[in-house]
Amino acid sequence: EYEILKPEVKDGIAVVTISRPKALNALNTRFFEEMDDYIASINNDATIKVLVITGEGKAFVAGADIAEMVNKNQSEGSAFSRLGQATFRSLEKLNIPVIAAINGFALGGGLELTMACDFRTASTKAKFGQPEVNLGLIPGYAGTQRLSRLVGQGDALYLLMTADMIGADDALRIGLVQ
Repeated sequence: EYEILKPEVKDGIAVVTISRPKALNALNTRFFEEMDDYIASINNDATIKVLVITGEGKAFVAGADIAEMVNKNQSEGSAFSRLGQATFRSLEKLNIPVIAAINGFALGGGLELTMACDFRTASTKAKFGQPEVNLGLIPGYAGTQRLSRLVGQGDALYLLMTADMIGADDALRIGLVQ
């Protein structure tokens, strides 16, 4: 029923895999529509006790889909940002624990998605960052607020202003992952 999400449920555990591996699972409008629908469906399912989100291939989510964003005007870009904010807020408010199982790149919107989850676990291959500053953008899905709450102002400013990527060990050290 979904084009991008691959949901599975077993023994009360819902696992949803973001599946756009050729685009490194980049977030687009279709992703947000599907995730909104999926969140609503599991929020009303008392048999589901936990949600795990992961990405297919070598990326968890490598950010927002720049190919989709490039042709948006200011109001369309703002609407896209509000759509992402609403989806991540719904995820954050879900009445079950949500775990991000980070298997690779979690950049830009992908890092913001992880921060809307209750827990973040990472493989040793995981890489984290907010590279959108290189495009003259700031995180568009409330990542500036979530990041500073999770890792403190200094580490948040470093990631937000330098666009540097950090590995799983550094993410653990600063409290970005458990």
